[in-house]
Amino acid sequence: MAFFASGAFDRFEPHRLLADEGHLRSTIAAHPFMARFLYSALLAVAIATGVPGTIVIVLAGGLLFGAVQGTALSSVSLVLGSLALYLASRYAFAAGRRAPPALAQRLRARFAAHPVTYALALRFVPVVPLGAMTVALAWLRCPLWLFIGATWLGGTVSLFVESSVGAGVGETFAAGKPVSAAGLLDQRILLPLAAFAVLTVLPLAVRTLAARLRRRT
Repeated sequence: MAFFASGAFDRFEPHRLLADEGHLRSTIAAHPFMARFLYSALLAVAIATGVPGTIVIVLAGGLLFGAVQGTALSSVSLVLGSLALYLASRYAFAAGRRAPPALAQRLRARFAAHPVTYALALRFVPVVPLGAMTVALAWLRCPLWLFIGATWLGGTVSLFVESSVGAGVGETFAAGKPVSAAGLLDQRILLPLAAFAVLTVLPLAVRTLAARLRRRT
């Protein structure tokens, strides 16, 4: 809360980054390794604390480092930060002595029946904030290997989209064109993301439909 209230995210707002873009790029060129390390560390800490607004940092990474390099740096931070939050959550949930409610047992049983499908669906479809989804997967007792794989695979897709938007903002600004969401979030970005979401949820939908048909017969 202190990190979020300190206004640290304000420095990553697009209009401030664009105003200081020349100075920032010269600093990155003078200290390439330190700049990338500090960016990755800041994003990892933000993800590990579950603070909202990490998308602003990811957009800044795309603007300053480009879509590909920004995605690579953000992907490493995503895995490390999410892993820290996941392990802390698993430790906290394991400390309880009381038996979980019946609803919690049913949800965990459904997740255990199709862990890969559920984990990928939760990571690909950005329904709730990243931190809350990480805590939810820890609460559902998602296996560590599956959590890391789903976080890296599903998260990298979203990170690439967000980094591409950030890079597009920089290119549009450099070309002297007005920046608009419609010009950046076009079908070249939205359609692949929608296709990933459909492909991820489709196996679960097919299994559910097949189970209902078997019960009717």
